[in-house]
Amino acid sequence: MSQLKIYNTLARDKQVFVPMEAGKVGMYVCGMTVYDFVHVGHARMMMAFDVIYRWLMASGYEVKYVRNITDIDDKIIRRAVENGETIGQLVERNLKYQNEDIAALNMLPPTLEPRATEHVPQMLSIIEQLESKGLAYRSEDGDVNYAVRGFEGYGKLSGKSLDDLRAGERVDVSSGKRDPLDFVLWKAAKESEPVEAKWDSKWGKGRPGWHIECSAMSCATLGEHFDIHGGGADLQFPHHENEIAQSEGAFGGNMVNYWIHNGFVRVDNEKMSKSLGNFFTIRDVLKKYDAEVIRFFILRAHYRSPLNYSDAHIDDAKGALTRLYTALATVDIDAETPAVDWDEEHALRFREAMDDDFNTPLAVAELFDLASEVNRSKSLDAARQLKALAGVLGLLERAPQAYLQGGSEGGDASIDDAIARRAAAKKARNFAEADAIRAELTAAGIILEDKPDGTTTWRRA
Repeated sequence: MSQLKIYNTLARDKQVFVPMEAGKVGMYVCGMTVYDFVHVGHARMMMAFDVIYRWLMASGYEVKYVRNITDIDDKIIRRAVENGETIGQLVERNLKYQNEDIAALNMLPPTLEPRATEHVPQMLSIIEQLESKGLAYRSEDGDVNYAVRGFEGYGKLSGKSLDDLRAGERVDVSSGKRDPLDFVLWKAAKESEPVEAKWDSKWGKGRPGWHIECSAMSCATLGEHFDIHGGGADLQFPHHENEIAQSEGAFGGNMVNYWIHNGFVRVDNEKMSKSLGNFFTIRDVLKKYDAEVIRFFILRAHYRSPLNYSDAHIDDAKGALTRLYTALATVDIDAETPAVDWDEEHALRFREAMDDDFNTPLAVAELFDLASEVNRSKSLDAARQLKALAGVLGLLERAPQAYLQGGSEGGDASIDDAIARRAAAKKARNFAEADAIRAELTAAGIILEDKPDGTTTWRRA
């Protein structure tokens, strides 16, 4: 049996996965800052770890999957003030939208979703420990900053020396810092900020910096040392680098055994991001495409590779997913997803692919091999295996006709009526009318498929 290997960003190599406790895995993933809608880049990150979560469970592990919610930061405060609403109102609305969007994409809920605002005492405790060790200091402006050059291991995740590094995104360089690379742990309250963005501390009223939030939440839920920490490649520096400095500076030892980062979504060779204005929200994309098509589009690329977003690529994914469902539609398969036969040859290759750093493109290739076998042999066993393996990735979980007919379990009465009129025309040998009905349906994006037994099924183009 193959062994699971994970590309560890910290080691810059694939490593055999050995959990800290046999049979159990602790995984922390940086979730969204909930001030706006989920865009495709966010979905790609959450999808990567949804698949990792699914595969760890399919491999027999008991997984404690923690994905945090950042519900306090500069962007949230700014947006709430702009909207004339409370931070709580903004957060709850966008969290509702997020949950709706990721549920539509068939992502499993994590085990825990800690909120930053619920862990301020833990953040303050870590900052006090850092201060006692000489790794945190209060500046003239009232902020408490981390003294980067006091932590010997700084830069080990990004692979850069201190002299190469610069203060990164979300790091406010102020005159109160001893070094431009130092970052804020606790922000002194400003008079103009809402009361709900201010907490008491030994350094006065304020709020946490972004980086300290995840150190506190990961420690509170998984402990000072745990198996897997993940997020988008853009978080590698400075966010994850700063998490390491905070957690290891406070507690000693190693924070995480395996660091996992997914690749960017790109549009016209540029990273998709709000700052560039080239982003597409999941909510808007789902107005045009079936949610499973978007899931399949994302899974066809390896999680560490760039994902090129375009209508053409999604249309191609739609056609490919349709081929899989069309194969299932040729046999009378059970509605429930069957169990995987892991001794079968396609399943063995599927497992080998997924054990090789979650290689979904190769795993998906096995689904197409099985689909070809189903089309050729009409084997019920092959169809069940296809559905079962796809289910491991959260795919092919609907009845084939429901997908092929655009998500309607009960069909479409007007189309069924047209098919009945066409059948009557053919029976009356009025082939011109029958052809006209077919052409009319084709123009409307409805593809008819005449079966050997004389029945006709349909699907959307």
